[in-house]
Amino acid sequence: MTPAAPTAALRQLAALARHGDLSAYAHQIQRLGGCERPIRMEGQRLDVHAATGEIVREITDRELPAGQLLIRCNNRRATRCASCAEVYRKDTFHLVTAGLSGGKGIGPAVAQHPRVFATFTAPSFGPVHNRPGDGRCRCGRRHPDDDPALGTPLDPDRYDYRAAVLWNAHAGTLWGRFTTYLRQHLASRAGLSRSALRHCLKLSYAKVAEYQRRGAVHFHAVIRLDGPDGAEDTPPAWATSELLTDAIRWAAREAEAPGLVLDGHAYAFRFGDQLDVRPIRSADFAGTSELSSRAVAAYIAKYATKGAGTAGTLDRPIRNPITDLIGSGVTDHARRMILTCWHLGALSELEDLRLRKWAHMLGFRGHFSTKSRAYSVTLGALRQERAEHNETLTRERAAAVGHPLPDPDTVLVLSHWRFAGTGLTASESWLAASGRPDTTDTEGDSVWTADETN
Repeated sequence: MTPAAPTAALRQLAALARHGDLSAYAHQIQRLGGCERPIRMEGQRLDVHAATGEIVREITDRELPAGQLLIRCNNRRATRCASCAEVYRKDTFHLVTAGLSGGKGIGPAVAQHPRVFATFTAPSFGPVHNRPGDGRCRCGRRHPDDDPALGTPLDPDRYDYRAAVLWNAHAGTLWGRFTTYLRQHLASRAGLSRSALRHCLKLSYAKVAEYQRRGAVHFHAVIRLDGPDGAEDTPPAWATSELLTDAIRWAAREAEAPGLVLDGHAYAFRFGDQLDVRPIRSADFAGTSELSSRAVAAYIAKYATKGAGTAGTLDRPIRNPITDLIGSGVTDHARRMILTCWHLGALSELEDLRLRKWAHMLGFRGHFSTKSRAYSVTLGALRQERAEHNETLTRERAAAVGHPLPDPDTVLVLSHWRFAGTGLTASESWLAASGRPDTTDTEGDSVWTADETN
């Protein structure tokens, strides 16, 4: 439901209506697909005929209904822009689904490859408030699910904040070590060298990082075995889900990312004891209790748009840990992790970790969603496909109203745009709200298609 327009928005819309520009203005805003923080650009675009040098079309910022070119922010974080995050989530859903069931250029035979869904957790840095199986926390209370105390230390003064921050900072490196050990164990079980393994088996994965309430990152991953040529190649018969599960458990136990010695303590980082590995067998939800491809894809896509907000921290970089945290709503636990990042970031021996830059992420420096090269289609390919689709629609609409666009094969596009700000005016915000997608859908195709402007 579109909210009622505020007074300021009504005034702006009425002024545009008097000049006959309201329809074009609404169209420009709705092309953003509900983006909440578009990038505003000033400048011009020239379409020049490649053979004759004739200017066949010119667009300047002054001619645009909003007075500026507006471009979607494309932020993946739902806390920053729900609309763009929804596009990212659904792109991630299709990316993961393609690697499980086929599609987007991947053949359906990939659904027969051994694959598992695994969750890797962080180790303990001290006891925290939780909801164990019997429902009673070590503090003696039964915490409701929305209790803000969940994930916070029972004794903050004894909680190892330094190790927690450094573990987050090394989590990406630890994942890399894990994949190396995993390939090593698969080769050992097959009686092959690692170099020989590459000629008969390829390891593919897609993973997403998620913050636990205690502020520690853990990983959810789809891990798949392919033939040497990737998703289109059948793996050898000895490569089974059971073998993959055993190899993952072994590699998770053995993988270690070495750290530095600080104050006489030598740090080394491993995964926690809680490791969940489940085979993925069915392709959909219907009539099965097994873990399905679509359920896994929806789960990973859901967390691809989340940041560290679930851990009570900020969704933007911190410039000053004192002023930026005042009135920010950051929890005491997250505040201590941020300040630990800031303190450790001043140490020369930890300079490469850039902990101050990543203090708002509680030290985690990696991408939230990553995949191996051969897993499936790329996000870039999905965006390009959408851009080409939108370009085709734009040309069809222009031709239908008698204003055909120049042939792209005979035209050079010369653009000069400069940054002019971000965000929406009151009237733009109201119009944008009417074009926002339904974010209650957890899978499948996007319910709208956004135009992209070069």
